Amino acid sequence: MVNQDLLDILRCPVCVKEKEGVLKMTRDCWLICEECGRKYPIVEDIPVMLISEGDKWKTTQSASLPVPPPRPD
Repeated sequence: MVNQDLLDILRCPVCVKEKEGVLKMTRDCWLICEECGRKYPIVEDIPVMLISEGDKWKTTQSASLPVPPPRPD
């Protein structure tokens, strides 16, 4: 489980430049940006905050996100 203090400070690396980039936890292993909809997986309790990962899952519906998330390429 990811520490709540860490979750409170994490922001979407794309949106934080001009907006808040607030992330919400979904399915206990995904962070979704409330601004742009990019989805970042949490793999082995480590949030994968790579823009390329967020882009890869952007169009996937929340209910269709794999649990557990696959490891990044």
